[in-house]
Formats: sequence, structure tokens, C-alpha cells
Amino acid sequence: MKVVVLVGGVGGARFLLGVKRALGLPAIGEAESSEHEVTAVVNVGDDVWMHGLRVCPDLDTCMYTLADGIDTEKGWGRVDETWSVKEELAAYGAEPTWFGLGDRDIATHLVRSRMLRAGYSLSAVTEALCDRWRPGVRLLPVTDDRVETHVAIDDPESGESRAVHFQEWWVRYRAEPKARAIVPVGADEAKPTPEVLDAIAQADVVLLAPSNPVVSIGTLLAVPGFRSALRETEAAVVGLSPIIGDKPLRGMADACLSAIGVETSAEAVGRHYGARGDAEGILDGWLVHSDETAEVPGVEVRSVPLLMSDVDATAAMARAAFDLGSEAS
Repeated sequence: MKVVVLVGGVGGARFLLGVKRALGLPAIGEAESSEHEVTAVVNVGDDVWMHGLRVCPDLDTCMYTLADGIDTEKGWGRVDETWSVKEELAAYGAEPTWFGLGDRDIATHLVRSRMLRAGYSLSAVTEALCDRWRPGVRLLPVTDDRVETHVAIDDPESGESRAVHFQEWWVRYRAEPKARAIVPVGADEAKPTPEVLDAIAQADVVLLAPSNPVVSIGTLLAVPGFRSALRETEAAVVGLSPIIGDKPLRGMADACLSAIGVETSAEAVGRHYGARGDAEGILDGWLVHSDETAEVPGVEVRSVPLLMSDVDATAAMARAAFDLGSEAS
């Protein structure tokens, strides 16, 4: 079975653990041999240059999580991390002070930045990093082109309108200034990698992880050619709602949805993605949480438990998505 999963960061990474378990693969690391293939197409809109280093939070979170290198309490960053470099940067007064890079994590960013400056593509760099980590999933950035999500806000101090990188809005300001617009800068000039398009074309099923619909999945869809690849694949496309009881599973997806005028509900997000029978829609199936209902015209909707309380519960979610996909295809 060839499974393609569209993912963002923490939630997407944890969902991938369940996908692997549902296929009978080890949740952590590689299988000795397997007839199954899991490909994760990963958001790059959160990527940012910090202190001269290229940081790719979603790619790294997936890589560390699947290889048992993640700080499981935070859901991001390296386990057993130290912060000597961060402290020294603060002593120099080097900005930004609100974004911390751990010592172990910096090694990853150093290797990536050196390879990018030498002319390697982000896809090639990610493959090289995964040679060390062996996550058991093929991690593909959606594009090798530079795409960074920016947010238009009123500055909390001056009150003046300005655009900030998504990381500043999310990490520094905790998404408290109302987002007037969320823009994946560079997406309109980017293109999906050939590996991404090939994976979607050959997939048996494509899953939308319960990741942020705006700044994770939305950034993937903003890359020209990506949406049409989903619409043209023979595989069923099944999404899992990131909204339970009109609240996001984690993070501040409600603030992002408000910025694009979408209600924070499973039904509204499903309608936002739309049915493949519609002009721009992508879904064949949509999973919502137990006891919830949603009407998404042209999409098969099913209610199943969607709380990723542990790997087994997440694997059950993935199996439900596989079942719905097989019925919809």
C-alpha cells in the first residue's frame, strides 16, 4: 500500500506514528522490510532564517518524532536538549531573543544551511538528514522553492499595521494580535517537486492529517499544481478534522481560520477543503469526531474517535481513514 500524508508539524508528526502502526510498521524508526510505503508531504511555510541558519520546524519535527529524537513533552525540539548557545546569543543581545535554538537542534540547522548554500535542494538536504535519523517515512518538502508564511497584524506596541513572519506571530505573540491576513509569500511562484507529484499520482490513498488547515495544509494547497495533483489522482483523498467540539485539537488554528473567514468547526473546515466534484475541492472523505455531525456536499462524512491520546488510538484513526478511502475510491 502506498500512502501519502499531507502534514504540518506536531499534530502531523504524531499522526504519522499512527499511520505507520496501522500498516503494521514500527511507529518509531524503520521496518526491516515492508511492502508498504508512507510518504509525508510536509509544509515549508513555517521555515525561517534565524541567526544565519535555515530552520525548517515541520520537517524537523516529523523527522525527530519518527526517530525517537523529539522532546515529547513540548512536541518539538530535541530530547535532552541544552541551551548554551541561546544563552550566549542573549548575552550578546543578538535578536531575535524570542526564538530559541537548542544546541543539538543547531547541528541539524548547520548541516542544512551549509548544504543549501552549496547548492543542494531542500529535498536533497532532507534526504541526507534522514540518512542519519531513519524515520521509516519518506519526508518530502512540498517544494524546493522558498515559501514563508507572513501574517498582517497591528503591532502590539505601536499599533501600526505591519507584516510579520508566521513564527513571530505564533511564537513571540502567541497569535494574540488579530491576523488581518495570512499570506504564504512566494507560494504563487513555487512549484511542487517532481517527487511530490509522482507520490500523489502513484498513491493508493492520500490523507490530510489533522494539521492546521490554514498555515499547514493551506500552504501546501497554495503551491500551484499541488491542488490539481490531488484532484487528478486516482487515489481517494480523505481528511481528518483538526477541530473537535468547535475547538482546535492543539495550537491556535481558530485564530488562523478567523483570518480567512472560516468558522472553527469540523463542518466549516470540510467545506473549506471542498469535494473533488466541485471546481476547486479536494476531498472524497472527511472524518469528524465521535458524536459530531457535518454536512459537506459531495463528500462522504463519517464520525470516529479523533483524539490522538496514544499511538494505538492514532492508528485506529488512520485505519478508519483507510477504510473510508477504500469505499470512496
